[in-house]
Amino acid sequence: SLCAGEAPGLSYRELKDLKKTNVLHIDVRERWEIDRFGKIPESINIPLGELVEALQMDPMEFKEQYNQKMPSKSDPVVFSCLAGTRSKQALGFAMSLGFS
Repeated sequence: SLCAGEAPGLSYRELKDLKKTNVLHIDVRERWEIDRFGKIPESINIPLGELVEALQMDPMEFKEQYNQKMPSKSDPVVFSCLAGTRSKQALGFAMSLGFS
């Protein structure tokens, strides 16, 4: 289940269309879930428990840790998890840190 601020509940097709634009897709599942169920192409994995710290990192440190440019507070970001609960929490965390 996917979550984006304006549209909490993106379909897979909507996500695929969004990925053609400049959206950052953060998968907040645990690493063992990625190993067991597979990685979503072109997503980065930041487990929910690490997300608040990750979104406050120095951009160079973020790039080193996640091999991806750190999103700015106005960049489009989509969170996903297995059922939708953690992605909604992730959205709340990001918004509380000033992400729009």
